[in-house]
Amino acid sequence: MYIKRQLEGIITKYLPSPEIIAVVGPRQSGKTTLLNHIQAGLPDSVFLTFEDLQVRETFDLDLKTFIELYIKPFRTIFIDEFQYARTGGQSLKFVYDTVPDRKILISGSSSLDLTVKAVKFLAGRLLAFTLYPFSFREFLSARDEPISRLLEGPLGREAMAPPVLNRFRNRLEEFVVYGGYPRVVTAESETERGVVLKSLFQISLLRDIKDILGLVDDYKLITLLKGLAMQAGNLISFDELANLTGQSAVTVKKQLNFLEKTFIVSPLRPFYSNKRTELVKNPKVYFFDPGLRNAVIQDHRPLAARGDKADLYETFVFSELMKRDTASKFWRTKSKAEVDFVVGDRIPIEVKSGLTKPLIGKSLHSFISKYKPPRAFVLSESLFTDVAIGTTVVGFRYLFSKLPID
Repeated sequence: MYIKRQLEGIITKYLPSPEIIAVVGPRQSGKTTLLNHIQAGLPDSVFLTFEDLQVRETFDLDLKTFIELYIKPFRTIFIDEFQYARTGGQSLKFVYDTVPDRKILISGSSSLDLTVKAVKFLAGRLLAFTLYPFSFREFLSARDEPISRLLEGPLGREAMAPPVLNRFRNRLEEFVVYGGYPRVVTAESETERGVVLKSLFQISLLRDIKDILGLVDDYKLITLLKGLAMQAGNLISFDELANLTGQSAVTVKKQLNFLEKTFIVSPLRPFYSNKRTELVKNPKVYFFDPGLRNAVIQDHRPLAARGDKADLYETFVFSELMKRDTASKFWRTKSKAEVDFVVGDRIPIEVKSGLTKPLIGKSLHSFISKYKPPRAFVLSESLFTDVAIGTTVVGFRYLFSKLPID
């Protein structure tokens, strides 16, 4: 079953353009499925994978033959798993410059610089897009199409009746416990979802990271990931992580950088305008996918049995902002006033669990007083209303609401 991805329309829009299209993202996020689906609708096209040793070695060792076999006979060329190419960007530049009027699309299971290796060769010749695991809306399309359509209509922008809201809450809980990796979403049972996530983490992701980093064993890396999972949404201390893993702070930073490039975790940097009162040097770190975070700590219990529901909700909001390409930061003063996310034109977003009344905390009040944003949002499971603070309208919205923040 193919689930339409939001990125599909964007890629289709740029098919007539001359640039190479690169689709990057984590393993098992659906890149191959997406490109296969697009390729199926294009005449005079070919789909290659660099997991095929013969094809890859032809590209690496005999580029002219590669061009004769796989480029010149076709109008559109898809190359999957491009990160396995040794020559990367320089050879791709040669192909692009040598054979005009061809459309090339590549994919890779890592960030652009790791996938293409030497992006500098492709300046002005490449458009890059990231395919993440399912967003909540894509997840709903796969798991509950009727309420997916409701969310896109007027009901997605107003208060919901309790039966409908409860249905959304149940789907939200499923998503924050098991995440949005396509193979996990399409699993038939909770047991199968847990098995798939464990396999994804231990066999695919962990093995790849261990091999690329040249680690003798994965104990320290697993310890680092568990430490990050338990600190989700909190300021991280590189020294504490170094002590936890028995490594230097420099090594921890290197590993964190690589975990970011392979779409496992991502830092959230501080927002500030006054260095004297607001500057916080250390970032927060969130997992790209809440289900993967739970797989790291081996905890897929229902939310009612957990003490980290607030952390999961923050991870959910962070990942949804990433998937809609919305840049975000957090705000924290030296006096420890803090707002979870700041997006767009200084729009603050607070994430709450178990909120029953439209209460605005001191930290959000402080941010509004200082920056006077036109809008602010407090996200929770159950409240939908507006409250004015001076010229700022504070919207209490559901965690899965579509927010006017871009």
